Amino acid sequence: MKFFVKEILPYVAIVAAVLLLNKFVLINAKIPSQSMETTLMTHDRLFGNRLAYMNEDPQRHDIVIFRYPDDETQLFVKRLIGLPGDTIELRDGVVYINGEKDEDQEEFTSTNRHDNYGPVTVPEGCYFMLGDNRAHSNDSRFWNNTFVKREQIVARAGFRYWPLNQIGFVNKHAKN
Repeated sequence: MKFFVKEILPYVAIVAAVLLLNKFVLINAKIPSQSMETTLMTHDRLFGNRLAYMNEDPQRHDIVIFRYPDDETQLFVKRLIGLPGDTIELRDGVVYINGEKDEDQEEFTSTNRHDNYGPVTVPEGCYFMLGDNRAHSNDSRFWNNTFVKREQIVARAGFRYWPLNQIGFVNKHAKN
């Protein structure tokens, strides 16, 4: 018994703490594609904060981790563009929200597309997501289920830990 308490119990406690953190506080995410470049690069790894939206709603331009509406077994990482009730439209690649140009998009979009989309109105309790690299993003524009429901949002992306030379917070528009 003394051996167990001294040698094994600390490891059991560490494993239990990590599992609890992973289940209730943090989520570990890997960026599988170029859809969020240049904000997040392919193969970047980051932690998301599962508690971020416990007492507040997601905000426009947050980078969020959510269950893909067409297959909830997959997690996606995208930028939240449309809030409930917003009308979203892309004209010549420029995002318009409720008829007004989204001036902030130039801070994080990496390609100059000239496609058109919408207008669509975001239903109550739902959100519209776009990748920062619009030319290479499977996002709300292309899904069968266009909108992400509030309960599908798992976390707000927070801290990139890989690659080591890019360590730091990634959600510039959110309180981390």
